[in-house]
Amino acid sequence: MRACIAISALVPLVVTSCVDLDNSMSSMRGESRYMAGYNQKREHDWKSSPIPDDVSYWDGDHLTGPASIRINLTQQKAFFYKGGQLAGVSRISTGKEGRGTPSGTYKVNQKDKYHRSSSYGVFKEKGTDRIVDDDAEAHNEPVPPGCYYEGAPMFNYLNFAPAVGMHTGYLPGYAASHGCVRMPEKMALKFFDNAVIGTPVTVER
Repeated sequence: MRACIAISALVPLVVTSCVDLDNSMSSMRGESRYMAGYNQKREHDWKSSPIPDDVSYWDGDHLTGPASIRINLTQQKAFFYKGGQLAGVSRISTGKEGRGTPSGTYKVNQKDKYHRSSSYGVFKEKGTDRIVDDDAEAHNEPVPPGCYYEGAPMFNYLNFAPAVGMHTGYLPGYAASHGCVRMPEKMALKFFDNAVIGTPVTVER
C-alpha cells in the first residue's frame, strides 16, 4: 500500500515498498514523467535523449480540401493531408510493447484542447501537491491515503480509437506511450486545429 510519507531531512531516503527507486527520486525532486513529457524536458530515467525535431514540419495553411491523417508505426511519423496533398509531417511516439497503438482505419470522434487522462497520471499529497507516484494508474490501484489523483496532460487531444488519440507529449525517440500517439506541441496544435470530427485516421505498420 502506498502512503503519503513526509521525507525527513534526517533520513537520506525513504522508499515505500511499492514505489521503485527512480519514481521515489523523481518524486523527491517534484518531477513527473508525465509533466516532463508535456513540457518537452528530458525524463531522468530515459536511456536515450530526445531526437532533434528535424523531421516535423507544417506547410499546409494554404491548402484546402478534406483532411485526412496517416500514422506509420514503423517510421514513427504522422502525416496530415488536405485534399490529398501533404500538409505536414510530425515525428511521434506510439504505444510501447504490450500497449501498442492499434492499426486500422478510424475517424476522429473527439476533440479536447485541454484533455487529461482518466487512467494515467500522478498521485499528489494533499496540501503540498508533492508528487508521491509519477506513474500512477487510476483504474488499477487505490489512491494512497492523504493523496489525490491528477491525470496526465494530453493537450490538443484528437481521439480516434477507444481510449487512444493524438496529443502533445514527450518523444524520447522510440515507441514509449500507453497506446496514444504523442506529438511535439507545435505539431499537435496544427493537427488539432486542422482536423475536424470525422477526419479519417489510418494507422499502419
